[in-house]
Amino acid sequence: MKNRTRSIEHGTSGNKIYSSYHQKLYDLMDDYVHLVYDISKFFPKDEIYGLTSQYRRSALSTILNFIEGYARMRKNVFKQFIEISYGSLKESKYLTEFSYKRKYIEKDDYNKLINLAEEIGRMLWGILSKL
Repeated sequence: MKNRTRSIEHGTSGNKIYSSYHQKLYDLMDDYVHLVYDISKFFPKDEIYGLTSQYRRSALSTILNFIEGYARMRKNVFKQFIEISYGSLKESKYLTEFSYKRKYIEKDDYNKLINLAEEIGRMLWGILSKL
């Protein structure tokens, strides 16, 4: 993955209010969504308004719901956004499998995406089980 300075921060002072666990999860999600975007660039043009669009939205929704929930700083709201994030991850994981079966994704890229999705899923589930 490309080196990018990234973090989930609160406020303009840059004070970090998150744990290394949350930062690692954020980084994995960021890698995942960028990989989905990079790979889906090569999907057939007739899929641009169907599969490509839905795949990108579900992958992006995974990290965006995590960020939004984290920013709300209330336990019940955070839990709801994490549940949505987890659901979006499951959707994008299915779309990875679907795309692989349609031969839109090569085996190496498929393995990278599935491994990332599984690690992200375990981490999101870990957060949910503690809330």
